[in-house]
Amino acid sequence: MHTGFESPLVLQAPAKLNLFLKILGKRSDGFHEIETLMQTLDLHDTLRFLPSSSGKISLEIEHVSPHQAAREVLPTDHRNLIVRAALLLKERTNCLEGVDILLRKRIPSQAGLGGGSSDAATTLLALNQLWKLQLSPQELIQMAAELGSDIPFFVSRQSLAVGYGRGEQLHTVPGKPISYVLVKPDSGLSTAEVYANCKVSPFPHSSKELLNALHGSDLSRVKYHLHNSLQEPAEQLNEDVQTVLSAMQQQNFLATMMSGSGTACFGICRNRREANFAAAKLQGLSVGTVIVAHSRV
Repeated sequence: MHTGFESPLVLQAPAKLNLFLKILGKRSDGFHEIETLMQTLDLHDTLRFLPSSSGKISLEIEHVSPHQAAREVLPTDHRNLIVRAALLLKERTNCLEGVDILLRKRIPSQAGLGGGSSDAATTLLALNQLWKLQLSPQELIQMAAELGSDIPFFVSRQSLAVGYGRGEQLHTVPGKPISYVLVKPDSGLSTAEVYANCKVSPFPHSSKELLNALHGSDLSRVKYHLHNSLQEPAEQLNEDVQTVLSAMQQQNFLATMMSGSGTACFGICRNRREANFAAAKLQGLSVGTVIVAHSRV
């Protein structure tokens, strides 16, 4: 419940791509040791936070394009990372405040685009401000790591970063404006299931070579250095991933790959015009939801 006089806080929660994801080994805690390069996009969810005197956390979800095509119903209780992030903040700070949250969902779910993680990170940042908790960035990042491996990246608000460990040990690197076409098939995959079927990668390169290619004079060289250790198990678990990639490989992309644990795949374009042209052709093939997105720099 709110009095009607408070101003809502409205923030964007950006999607991300994994331009590089290499499985280095399995850890004793059950997680995998990885090296990843994460890029935020202009594709985003929007969250509105309104203070509530009830002391409770309420969440409402509106599905807007392109997510409105999704069939699944997203939970609005503790199963949702947004609610878990808010409850964790309340517990750690003994905060008695409440909040009414409205999520306008654009980022497709079960896509490997980090929508749920980004929403949770944005919730931590927003409520730290709204509830005047004065937690430091490092305290928020530590809390984020308890909720999920890529949530610290979104809390850091970096546009491009290399992640080690579970992906939560971050090193900022300079970004570059790049246009992408994303294709998300109607079906999805659970992150846990994909990781359960992955193997240590024999790929000989690191994210450093990819970064050199991204910032080099010939962007087409990125195709030699993109890598995702999760793509093979995802293709085995869900044939739609291979169907989408096959369709994308017929277009004039510099390179194509699946993002994160899937099922969304992306193509790297020379410019915005080529991205719009390729997207129009893919939309005619009806292989999934097609989105043109650009890197945040």
